[in-house]
Amino acid sequence: MFRPFRSIRAKLTLWYTFIFLLTLVAFGLISYTYSSQQLSNNLDRSLQNEVRWVKNFIEGKLKIAKPSQRFARKKGESPPSGGIDTSLASQEASESDELLWNQIYEHALVNPKKTIIEVTSIKWGAIVFRSFPVEVESLGIGEIPLNTIKIQTVNDPKGTDLRVAATRTSDLDIYVAYPLSELREVLDDLYAIFLVLIPVMVTISVGGGWWLANKSLKPVDEITRTAKEITAQNLDRKIPERPVNDEFGRLVSTFNEMILRLRNSFDQIRQFSGDASHELRTPLTIMRGEVELALRRPKDPDEYRRVLVSNLEEIQRLSRIVDNLLTLSKAEFGRGEILMMEQVNLHDLVSELYEDCEVIATKKNIALQLTKNEDVIIPGDRIKLRQLLMNLVDNAIKYTPEGGRITLISERQNGNAVIRVNDTGIGIPKEEQRNIFDRFYRVDKARSRELGGSGLGLSIAKWIAELHRGRIEVESEPARGSKFTVTLPLQTESAESRAGRVA
Repeated sequence: MFRPFRSIRAKLTLWYTFIFLLTLVAFGLISYTYSSQQLSNNLDRSLQNEVRWVKNFIEGKLKIAKPSQRFARKKGESPPSGGIDTSLASQEASESDELLWNQIYEHALVNPKKTIIEVTSIKWGAIVFRSFPVEVESLGIGEIPLNTIKIQTVNDPKGTDLRVAATRTSDLDIYVAYPLSELREVLDDLYAIFLVLIPVMVTISVGGGWWLANKSLKPVDEITRTAKEITAQNLDRKIPERPVNDEFGRLVSTFNEMILRLRNSFDQIRQFSGDASHELRTPLTIMRGEVELALRRPKDPDEYRRVLVSNLEEIQRLSRIVDNLLTLSKAEFGRGEILMMEQVNLHDLVSELYEDCEVIATKKNIALQLTKNEDVIIPGDRIKLRQLLMNLVDNAIKYTPEGGRITLISERQNGNAVIRVNDTGIGIPKEEQRNIFDRFYRVDKARSRELGGSGLGLSIAKWIAELHRGRIEVESEPARGSKFTVTLPLQTESAESRAGRVA
């Protein structure tokens, strides 16, 4: 059952949308905060500049009128003809003062911002000039240091905030104010834009994320579909390779390598099953044939004894094959026998092996020689090491013709113990040498069965060598003999290895 919120596509889309939403919200907050700060700073700088301009414009040009004759005009209202109403003007006010106030008023009118200008007389303690009426009685913000600009926020009775910049001369207090509602309108517009923009962008990101996830994971669907079609019957099929060496390309290559390993394993299993069946069938066929012949007519005791002896030999052969197969199977799955590690004297082991095998070689008219046997001590399982060397010598005896020679050498070399088994037998072709350690593999199958070989001896020898962290190497030429070299380390990995090691 398909569950969308458990699919990788849905998870990628949700994570992509979530991260995109967080980015948008963070961007909005940062933009809003930065814009608010910049607008406030720009407003303060503008107010400071306005205060300086009015102060510089007034200084040295004004004779202050009485406060009762001050005037105020609304924004957009033209000044009266001839300047200030002469009926209300003080006789002390000159025409130059009238012109000065008119110029300041006109400056306030043409200013793109809704700037409020107010000038208060220090002498009279009242407003001399205001560019247009406001609800507050005065823009005064308390003590103002002389020739210093002070900025503060004040409120009118209607709750409108005004940002006021003020300075003081020897005769006047000069105020320039700006309504903060204008600044808040800009910020509110920016906030509204984000309120509309973020949901739209999130919706777009959901669609875009789903499309990107589908496009990105499309190769996975192709890999899954192809992998489902591959069974044990068509392991030669591969997933189409991608031309790009990206994550999916490497995944495809890994899958194809795994399929190749599976195919090789299946081939080995089929080969093993065929070889094992053949090896087990041969002695069973012999036993069955001999028993059937013995039952056809009465025989004397000697003939029955010969049949029983022959059957016993075949049973022993079957037992050896089964035991060897069981050993290799355990080794392959990591359930091999525990090594009984001890300090093994190779000199004594090789000497005993030489004495036992010399009898077998002599029966076949083969000269077995021990040309070098140094006193070398190695950590290992004595029984397993004897089995390894016995398999090599027995193999040499089987494939060396009468009159041949087998040489044993045991020595210390480059920090390792080295045992060599050289023979003058039939040899192994170069192209066959890499396969001789495989189970049931035999160069001359007919001759091997005739000599009683099962093709498992060298496989077991290799396993025992590797179990002791060693190796087996072979050098051979057809009709000139073979040389097997076993290299074993003189030191163990740890104390646990000396106590016992599981294959």
